[in-house]
Amino acid sequence: MGELQDFQKLVIANASQTKGLSKGDIAPDFTLLNALGKKVSLSEALKSGIVIIKFYRGEWCPICNLDLREIQSHLPQLKSLGATLIAISPQRPDDALTATQKNELEFEVLSDADQEVIKAYNLQFDPGEDYHQRRDLTLLNGGGLKTLPVPATFIVNTNQIIEAAHVEANYTERMGPKEIIQVLKGMGKKAK
Repeated sequence: MGELQDFQKLVIANASQTKGLSKGDIAPDFTLLNALGKKVSLSEALKSGIVIIKFYRGEWCPICNLDLREIQSHLPQLKSLGATLIAISPQRPDDALTATQKNELEFEVLSDADQEVIKAYNLQFDPGEDYHQRRDLTLLNGGGLKTLPVPATFIVNTNQIIEAAHVEANYTERMGPKEIIQVLKGMGKKAK
């Protein structure tokens, strides 16, 4: 277990300088392909209400899959609070389809193969040479890049402003459904 913990510490250390966007920032618009190759844009999704964006590492990441399944189990409540959910990874659309099917997801899973959106949200980092020796990201990522996004959650209001941001170098810590629901309820009170 010690070797794995050292490995995790190295990845976390390499991600620690990556801070992501913050509450109050304008969320950069994007148009990406979903699992079926259809274009999905943030600006279009915002016309329906609040958008929750979850950046994750890929369908090969067990912690990412647990996080996506957990958020899926709260989807009816999120929708009832006026929110749409979008998940983004650096994998190809067909790998996004694998993630969608494997986790029985009922929300958009988008492919950011060139990592332009990941960069725009200040989430891109290189996990380090030790990581590359264990996992070939050039085969896992759509654009063949050796970088990953720091897992992050952004809650974006209809004015395209980030209301809440959770960017954590420790990839085992994610913004869970209960925290997201609290933010959405707070946003609902502010709107009244």
